[in-house]
Amino acid sequence: MHGEYKVPGGKLVVVDLDVADGVLRHVRVAGDFFLEPDEALEAINGALDGAPADTDAAGLAARVDAALPEGTVMYGLTSEGLGVAVRRALAQATNWTDYDWQLVHEGPQSPALHMALDEVLTQEVAAGRRPPTLRVWEWASPSVIIGSFQSLSNEVDPDGAARHGVDVVRRVSGGGAMFVEPGNTITYSLSVPDALVQGLSFQDSYAYLDDWVLGALADMGIKAWYQPLNDIATDAGKIAGAAQKRVVAPEGGTGAVLHHVTMSYDIDADKMLEVLRIGKEKMSDKGTRSAKKRVDPLRRQTGLPREAVIDRMIGSFRGRYGLTAGGVTDAERARAAELVRTKFTNPEWTARVP
Repeated sequence: MHGEYKVPGGKLVVVDLDVADGVLRHVRVAGDFFLEPDEALEAINGALDGAPADTDAAGLAARVDAALPEGTVMYGLTSEGLGVAVRRALAQATNWTDYDWQLVHEGPQSPALHMALDEVLTQEVAAGRRPPTLRVWEWASPSVIIGSFQSLSNEVDPDGAARHGVDVVRRVSGGGAMFVEPGNTITYSLSVPDALVQGLSFQDSYAYLDDWVLGALADMGIKAWYQPLNDIATDAGKIAGAAQKRVVAPEGGTGAVLHHVTMSYDIDADKMLEVLRIGKEKMSDKGTRSAKKRVDPLRRQTGLPREAVIDRMIGSFRGRYGLTAGGVTDAERARAAELVRTKFTNPEWTARVP
């Protein structure tokens, strides 16, 4: 069995192993990490060899920690990352480069249609009828996107939303409310087979699916990192938030994960505060007194036009994993249009948590 895992902010860990009588055998760890002293590698292999095959990643990490020689230094490698790589080998997880990725980047569309396309395209990936897809959004109008489980009345000021012509839509994933405006927001979705995140915890899957964009930001001179559970942050402040939805496999399919991210290219903070109700508890949780200080736009950090930031992000993804231009099929578009009518513009869905 073969497993690979890119440690967030670190290096690639590769594990090859066998399983016999319910325990790990012939464990061989490799990768482009740095490790001192040399004998630490054999200590790691020995610690993992003989472990029960149902040991979770934390348990495997504990075995590694207990076996490391005194003074061991790991750079780009963690014991937790080793545990995850083993679990991915046991789960027969796939890797990014195992797939032919498709790019969908169309013209401006309504917020409700974006919600519907996320649902439809991820269902198509789950059914095996669509390749893994990176979809970059363009917004036709300003909107507040609330999480699947958020209270509409607690999150949105209806008078402020009406005054500024802001639509309110509810997405299928959890997480917090996002204030978006055309030209000020960069949003993308990844619709991926469930096999890509096999062996990862829910939290680890966020870091794993965000890793490519951290590299893209680094290429633009931004030192960014994944901040659990679902933020991308810099020294200057948060720049993005992610959310996920798992889609169960239909008969004959494999299941899929929707992972979408909204990034602030620029922001009208005064308008945002008139539309969103941002509580004191949320402010204290983020360690700041002002919502204006919570988000630091990409425009200021990169000095690049929004279109250039998007082009560089797409180019970074293509360089890492390959990416072919594609589009939404007529059948997918028809299903999305029906979901707009029956679900995403239906008050029963938008106010399902009043």
